[in-house]
Amino acid sequence: MRIFCRSASFLGVAALTAALLCASPSRADAAAHPSAAAIAQAGNGHGAAPCMACHGSRGGGQVSSGFPRLAGLNQAYLLKQLNDYASGARDNTIMTPVARTLTATEREALAKYYSVMPVPAAVIKAGANPSGADAPGGQLALRGRWSKQVPACVQCHGPHGMGVGQHFPPLAGQSAAYIASQLQAWQNGTRHNDPLQLMQHVASALDSADIKQVSAWFATQPVGAIKGTP
Repeated sequence: MRIFCRSASFLGVAALTAALLCASPSRADAAAHPSAAAIAQAGNGHGAAPCMACHGSRGGGQVSSGFPRLAGLNQAYLLKQLNDYASGARDNTIMTPVARTLTATEREALAKYYSVMPVPAAVIKAGANPSGADAPGGQLALRGRWSKQVPACVQCHGPHGMGVGQHFPPLAGQSAAYIASQLQAWQNGTRHNDPLQLMQHVASALDSADIKQVSAWFATQPVGAIKGTP
């Protein structure tokens, strides 16, 4: 009986030790590879700042500062932009260093995390009274300006600018300041990660008034209850 008890006790200690040894790497791995939610809220612990500091706790962006909405954007589009920042194909004083401190796995996780995040109610409410088709920005968005070979924005970005796939992100529900800043970046050549240089051509045919008007128009368009990829 004593031998049996000692054996059972030994086996119990051995099992507990094995469990602890197996659990330790798991905890270490979790610390080394935080979840997308953890990165969004607190950074990744090795250089990346919390995403929410600029993009808001619900991924809706910051209108006054021109930080874009991430919630509900296409997963492939988000991942492409993060990878482009990391590789240098797209440059930004804030996002480039952040993306370069994220691992490929972390970038993939964040793209998925934000793609399935519901669009915040405040963003949806902002499009409750959209500008009409006859507004100057609406004419460019819906009809284009064929005299300058500018197609309607919605031909690529979808109805009301809801977004289409990896290369054409939603414009509805983004701040006018952010949309305008990107059009200006394509216009002056500081952004050039668009497919076939489509946006560089479009932006080069617009003047400052056009950019202001079309940006304001899309900012007022209804987002609806869009979740995840459009």
